[in-house]
Amino acid sequence: MGKTIAIIGGGNMGGAIARALTQNSIISKVKVSDVNENTLRSLQNFNNNIEVSTSNAENVKGADIVLLAVKPWLAEQVIADIKDSLDYSKQIFISIAAGVPFEKLTAALSKGNTIPSLFRMIPNTAIDVLQSVLIVAPYINATEEQKKVVEDIFNETGKVFFVQEKDLNAFMSLSSCGIAYAFRYIRAAVEGAVEMGIYPNIAKQVITQTMRGAIDLIDTNDSHPEEEIDKVTTPGGITIKGLNEMEAYGFTDSVIKGLKASLIK
Repeated sequence: MGKTIAIIGGGNMGGAIARALTQNSIISKVKVSDVNENTLRSLQNFNNNIEVSTSNAENVKGADIVLLAVKPWLAEQVIADIKDSLDYSKQIFISIAAGVPFEKLTAALSKGNTIPSLFRMIPNTAIDVLQSVLIVAPYINATEEQKKVVEDIFNETGKVFFVQEKDLNAFMSLSSCGIAYAFRYIRAAVEGAVEMGIYPNIAKQVITQTMRGAIDLIDTNDSHPEEEIDKVTTPGGITIKGLNEMEAYGFTDSVIKGLKASLIK
């Protein structure tokens, strides 16, 4: 029998996760609750097997996994609303509320001395095309079997990396924020291409295919990026001139500073 997941919040990320999990071999039922009926209608239009509700408390009943996908400032209030409906003996609880630490989650979820098997997870928006990075921090009460369940489910939507909670925010800058930085490079390269006389729709295709090739090269060769750069930087050639000009304008420094600026302290 497949597993049932109840997602609380059907917005950009919660909705993307719901859509991705309708294609999952382990999840057999996806349930989503949200206050916005248009959001729920949109999910059902995507796949009418997604069960929807405006009641968070009803949504979590009977689920094997509960995934909290609400804005961080709503997390504790939503947990208070659903806590009595949660079954800690059977359910895994996953929060993707960025910046809400285990300390706050356990305080909100606690029933006496009991809390559910608990995980924090930071996906990125590429989950919509099953190419997400999913950074997962297990709480101390999560068993190896439960970690395997989470890993197996979400590896089908991209690639899971288990980390300690103290490292979660740094990885969020790298992957969740990082996908926006990758898009910004694509946009900048398209603009440069247009200035050189290339139509933007063609430029975008060329740039994205170039990035796919770069990714496959370092994955297949298990190489450092600098090794692959050396293969195309002929002494006195045009590539090294371009690289040096980018560095003169702070390319590497800008990337590092941007990542550090997005780190939640």
